[in-house]
Amino acid sequence: MRWALVKVCLAVTAMVVVAFAVPLGLVIKEMARDRAFSDAERQAAMIGPTLSITTDRAELETAVLTTEPGAAGRMAVHVPASGEADSQPVEIGSRRATRKDLETVRESGRASISEVTGGSALLQPTALGSGGIAVVEVFVPEDEVSNGVTTAWLVLAGVGIALIVGSVAVADRLGVRMVEPARRLAGAAHDLGEGRLGTRVPEEGPTELRSAAVAFNSMADQVVQLLANERELAADLSHRLRTPLTVLRLNAASLGEGPAAEQTRAAVEQLEREVDTIIRTAREQRPQTQGQGSGPGAGCDASEVIRARMDFWSALAEDEGREVRLAGVDRTVRIPVARPELAAALDALLGNVFRHTPEGTAFAVDVHHSGDAVIVLVSDAGGGIADPRAALARGGSGRGAAKGAVGSTGLGLDIVRRVAESTGGDVRIGRSVLGGTEVRIWIGLDGQRPQGRGHRVGRQRRGVARRSTRLRFRSGAGPNL
Repeated sequence: MRWALVKVCLAVTAMVVVAFAVPLGLVIKEMARDRAFSDAERQAAMIGPTLSITTDRAELETAVLTTEPGAAGRMAVHVPASGEADSQPVEIGSRRATRKDLETVRESGRASISEVTGGSALLQPTALGSGGIAVVEVFVPEDEVSNGVTTAWLVLAGVGIALIVGSVAVADRLGVRMVEPARRLAGAAHDLGEGRLGTRVPEEGPTELRSAAVAFNSMADQVVQLLANERELAADLSHRLRTPLTVLRLNAASLGEGPAAEQTRAAVEQLEREVDTIIRTAREQRPQTQGQGSGPGAGCDASEVIRARMDFWSALAEDEGREVRLAGVDRTVRIPVARPELAAALDALLGNVFRHTPEGTAFAVDVHHSGDAVIVLVSDAGGGIADPRAALARGGSGRGAAKGAVGSTGLGLDIVRRVAESTGGDVRIGRSVLGGTEVRIWIGLDGQRPQGRGHRVGRQRRGVARRSTRLRFRSGAGPNL
C-alpha cells in the first residue's frame, strides 16, 4: 500500500510537471526570439530619419556606425538607384540576404525575416525622400535568438525534479503514517490470537486507525479482565471450601481407629489436596499481560499502584499497631507491567508480612528508579527467613514456606518472581535495615537484564506517609497467597 501510494503520487506529479513545463519552455523560447527581433527592428528604425533626408554614402555610413549592430558589422543598408542617368545604387555594410529577398521586401513594403548562414536577417523597408524604397538589413545571430533559453529550461527542469522528489517524499511519509499503524494493529491482533494478552498498540496514525487502536486496546483489556475475573472466581470458590474441609478434618480426627475412619481421613486429605491444586492452577494461569507491548494499557505507573495498595493495607496495619513507612512514590514511574500484575505481586509480599510476623511488627516499602530499572523494596522488622534461596527455589511464599505454614498455597513469591522475570529482572531476598526480611523486586524497563545487579541499592527514605484510612480489613478481602 505504501509503495502503491508513492507510485501514484510520482505518476501524477510527473504528468503535472510535463503538462506545465513543456508549454512553458516553448513560450520562453518564443519570447526570447521575439525579444531579439524586436530589438533588431528598433535598431533598423534608427536609420529611417537619415534615409528620409539623404542618400549620401558618407552620411549613411556615419548613421549606421552610431547603431549597436552597425558598429558590430551586423547592419547593412540597400538604397536603390533614383532613376537618374548617373544615379547608382548605394550598398552600405555586408549583405547576407539574397537579392531576391531584398526585391520581395522592396516590392511588398513589409518587413521580413530571412534565414541566413549563422542566424537570421531582418529586412526592414524604409521610404526615401526621393520616393524609392530602401531596405535596412539587420543580422541577428542564432545565439542571440536563443539567449537565456537554455538557462530558463534548466531552471524549469530543476523545479520539476524538485517537485517530483518532494511529492515522493511527502507520499512516502503519508504512506508510512497510514501503513505502519495498520501493520502494528494487524500484528497485535495476531499476537492476541496466539495468547499474548498483554499486546497493545499505540494510538497513532489517521483518525480511523486511532479509533481502531483504541477499540483494540479496550477489547484486549476487557479480555484480560474477564479471564482474570474468571480465574479469581474459581480460586475464591475453591477457597471457600476450606472452612467446611477443616470441620470435616477435625471430625474425622475424632472418629478413632478403624478402616472407615482411616478411609474418611484419607478422603478428607485428598479433597484438601484437590482444592489446593485448583487454587494453584487458577492463580498460576493468570493472564500474562506484562512486558508484552509498549502501547497504552501494557504498563502502569508503579508509584500510583503502590500508593493505592498501601492505602488498602495501612488500614489493617493501623489496627495491628504496625508502623508503616513508604518512600519513593512521589513521582510517576512507568514500568512495563500491567497494573493487576503489579498489584497482585505487592499484595503477595504484604500479605506475607501480615501473615508471618507478629502484630506490631513494622514494615516499609521503597521505590527506586535507576535509569534502566525500577527497584521495589519490601522490608519488615520480623524474624526473617532462615533459607532465602530455598524459599525462592521452591517458589513458596517466603516465610510460609520456611516455617511450614498450614494452608499456604505456595504462590506468594512465585507471583512476584514471574512479574519481575517478565521484564528481564529478578527477585532477591536478604536482610533488611529493619532487622527482618527484605524482598527486592528488580523490574527492567527495556526488557534486558540490567548490568551491575549485584550492587546493593542505598536506602534513601524520602518521607514517611502515615495513612489515616479507617477501612476495616475483613478476613478473606485480601489476596490468597
